[in-house]
Amino acid sequence: MTAPIGGFGGGFGPGGPAGPGGIGQRKLGLDIAGEGSLAPSGGSLPSLDGPSFGDTLKRALGQVSEAQDVAQDYIQKFVSGQPVELHQVMAATEEASISLEMLVELRNKVMDAYKTVMQMG
Repeated sequence: MTAPIGGFGGGFGPGGPAGPGGIGQRKLGLDIAGEGSLAPSGGSLPSLDGPSFGDTLKRALGQVSEAQDVAQDYIQKFVSGQPVELHQVMAATEEASISLEMLVELRNKVMDAYKTVMQMG
C-alpha cells in the first residue's frame, strides 16, 4: 500500500505540480505493505532502476516539511485576519501532524529492523 502524504490537490497548499503526474494528490513512494515488490505472474523479478531508499526518504522528509510549512502558512493567514476558512487551517494542521507521525513510525520501524539485523550477526 502506498501511503498518501502531502495531498495538496484538495485545495490545501501551493498550486504547483502535485507529484509525477503534475495533478492530484501526492503519494509517498514507500511501498509499506510490499505490494510493489512482489514478482509479477511471469515470474521475473521487478527492476531495481527505481529511486534508492535514501532518495525516497529525502523526498518523504521534504513532503513532511512542506506539509508543515503549508499548515504554518494557513495559521499565519488565519491569525492575521486574511480570508482563510477555519476548516482549511484545521485540515492542513491535521495533515501535517499525521504526516509527521507516519514519518516517526517509519523511523521506528527502520530502527527496529536495524537492531534485529545487528542481533543476527
